[in-house]
Amino acid sequence: MNKTLLFLLCATVLWSCNNTTKTSDTEASPDTETIVATTPAEKIANANGIEHWNDVSEINFTFNVDRGENHFERSWSWNPKTDAVTMTSANDTVAYNRKQMDSITKKTDGAFVNDSYWLLAPYKLVWDEGTTLSEASKEIAPISNDSLHKLTITYGNEGGYTPGDAYDFFYDDAFMVREWVFRKGNNPEPSIVTTFEDYQDYNGLKLATMHKDSIGAFKLYFTNISVKK
Repeated sequence: MNKTLLFLLCATVLWSCNNTTKTSDTEASPDTETIVATTPAEKIANANGIEHWNDVSEINFTFNVDRGENHFERSWSWNPKTDAVTMTSANDTVAYNRKQMDSITKKTDGAFVNDSYWLLAPYKLVWDEGTTLSEASKEIAPISNDSLHKLTITYGNEGGYTPGDAYDFFYDDAFMVREWVFRKGNNPEPSIVTTFEDYQDYNGLKLATMHKDSIGAFKLYFTNISVKK
């Protein structure tokens, strides 16, 4: 994945919080073979069940954001094999194919890329192209203050909407991500810091369904998840 994108939701209906994650606007549906894990990134992906991805015919989820009393949600249905996507929000339903996008569906796809990145972030460590991975180190995690392993993925400076962004993944000895830091443009200062919580198993995919900031004022979470084979 060599193009990147920053999307999230706060005040407005579709683009509400410009300080969260980015991903590729042209990502193809990955075809993941069983990975022989030798690197920390591969071990994280494996711990989260990436070997089951090739069996997935459809994944459905609702992306939710709570900021104070404000709530936003939108739902997605994605067929990774055909790249057919349907988005349903309070105001609209949009169906399109990621291989055949126009200027209208590209905006919707930007939202899909953001939302699916939050859900599938551990897999992105091995799926995404045009990235640089740091050496793993032992660090104090920013929210829990636990001693965890840290791995940073940095996106290239060419292409996409917000190139050069970086993510610090904090993971435990079982290679499960517990916290992360998003740093826009690889800035030393964090743009957002959240937990990875409430892991659930969906046909072998181990997905974190809750992300919170340090004081619980911001919650990003997933409901209505289903994984069909």
